[in-house]
Amino acid sequence: MKLDARLNLFITLVAVFMTCLVVGDLIGGKLTSFTLFGHEWVFSAGQIAFPITFILTDIINEFYGRTVVRRVTFLAFFMVGLTFCIIYISAQLPWASFAQDAKWDEAGGVTPHVFSVVFTQATRIQIASMIAFLIGNLIDIWVFFLLKKLTGNKHLWLRSTGSTAVSQLVDTIVISAFIWIGKVGFERYVTIVVTSYVVKLLAAIVVTPLIYAVHDVIEKKYNIHPAPADVASADLDPPEAPGVKED
Repeated sequence: MKLDARLNLFITLVAVFMTCLVVGDLIGGKLTSFTLFGHEWVFSAGQIAFPITFILTDIINEFYGRTVVRRVTFLAFFMVGLTFCIIYISAQLPWASFAQDAKWDEAGGVTPHVFSVVFTQATRIQIASMIAFLIGNLIDIWVFFLLKKLTGNKHLWLRSTGSTAVSQLVDTIVISAFIWIGKVGFERYVTIVVTSYVVKLLAAIVVTPLIYAVHDVIEKKYNIHPAPADVASADLDPPEAPGVKED
């Protein structure tokens, strides 16, 4: 099988999508904050990576169809699960004797305690993130498709931002409920939900020009056109266009 430019593009989009998803889940346990109007607004460090997944979900949906992006979503869900399975299997392996020595810690080596804190003590967060991602992304795909049926191939900004606005509200409420209810007070929980959602929504708005830029490159360089709303799975390999060469 030859990997032409179009197939290479699709593989690249999916690879970047899954990388950002896995990394976002791994760093999601770290909370950061900023102070505004005399109030501390808290959100997860995972928000650094997730805006890229918003872009790529919409791009794959736009060009390859809702059936394809659903498959990518389920594949990503299981790849995150596989990542955590590998982590937990590795956690069960015995440690080398010198790695448990105080000198190893002083030398900057990874100790059992550090490994456990970083990788295995965030099980609740990891499971919550997987569930929230799956629910949120499926909602995103559905809302994007609905808006595309209403607008055709016009108003990319509307279906991109609109689908993200709806899906990330659900995602944020679900994951925050799993993680923080019972651990923080209700006021703090509401603050985390509101801040996380606003960060996601602002990110969706800020990256809109980037979505248009990627959209333009895919159409002009790769001669791939948006899938019509009534096409669930677009042809990945249309006739070769001038200037598109096989790799």
